[in-house]
Amino acid sequence: MPTPLGERVRELRRKRSLTLEGLAERVGSSKSYMWEIENKEVARPSAEKLALIATALGTTVEFLLGGDGEQEEENAEDVAFFRKYKKLDAPVKERLRKMLDILDDD
Repeated sequence: MPTPLGERVRELRRKRSLTLEGLAERVGSSKSYMWEIENKEVARPSAEKLALIATALGTTVEFLLGGDGEQEEENAEDVAFFRKYKKLDAPVKERLRKMLDILDDD
């Protein structure tokens, strides 16, 4: 039976269109361990592991552990943007930085 932590991890993972394998890779864990977190009552992951999971899902540890309040969508959008940005070639990154400089020229 999943825990509230497991339910939130699964919900956010699906929302981000991540597979269990993709999330496990980002967190540095096995696919089976991530499946257990989502689907079983397992011992709470370490603080370090929770931080890695939260970062990979674009949220906070507090939210994963059942904290009140909504997760900030803006934060999730930023995480997705930077994930895509990291995959770009250097010349494309440089063009984007120049575009940002132009837009930020207040």
